[in-house]
Amino acid sequence: MSAPDPALDGKDTYNLMICEHCDTVHRRRELARGETARCRRCDAILERHQAIGTRGMLALVLTAMVIFVQANIWPIVTLGLNGQMISTTLWGTIIMMWNDHSQVVAVLAAATLFFFPLVKMLTLGWVLFFAYRGKRAPGFVAAMTALHYVGPWTMSEVFVLGALVAIVKAHAYFEVVPDPGIFAYAGLMVMITVFAGVDMRRLWDLTEAEPA
Repeated sequence: MSAPDPALDGKDTYNLMICEHCDTVHRRRELARGETARCRRCDAILERHQAIGTRGMLALVLTAMVIFVQANIWPIVTLGLNGQMISTTLWGTIIMMWNDHSQVVAVLAAATLFFFPLVKMLTLGWVLFFAYRGKRAPGFVAAMTALHYVGPWTMSEVFVLGALVAIVKAHAYFEVVPDPGIFAYAGLMVMITVFAGVDMRRLWDLTEAEPA
């Protein structure tokens, strides 16, 4: 094993980044608006300029949580047949699927549309609340790990697109009226898309660990 390079000792190591694809070490610099840092060896994207700061991200998380509550308490669609109108919420639909012996689909829907988004927003809000104060939240490492693995399982956008397709097709047989819940989920989809475009790894550099 070769000896460590003295030039990289101390605080200077915080200004380094490693390419996830080829392990090439680069020196980080501040990016201007619209700039993207790429690996010199494999041309992979290392980092993008982030226009949204910690304060803005915390505000977005709080907004997303309000929308999330509304999306789960408001009806998502109303179906009419022979003069009878029936509306249901997301959880009403999940319970119907469970009672209709579609337990696997019901569990997947509950996990990807409720539990995973809720865990992501609560965890993100937790680390951002402390990051806004320049500190690392208790359990910071576990929280960042959870965000990494939970992120791909929040599928609100898939639900919204599938619901829109189902509404269009069901309109040939029923009177279909989109309710506020589906529009709230569409707003939540936009918020989650914004979160996906933010590099959460910046929180490692923006916060300082508590001294041991």
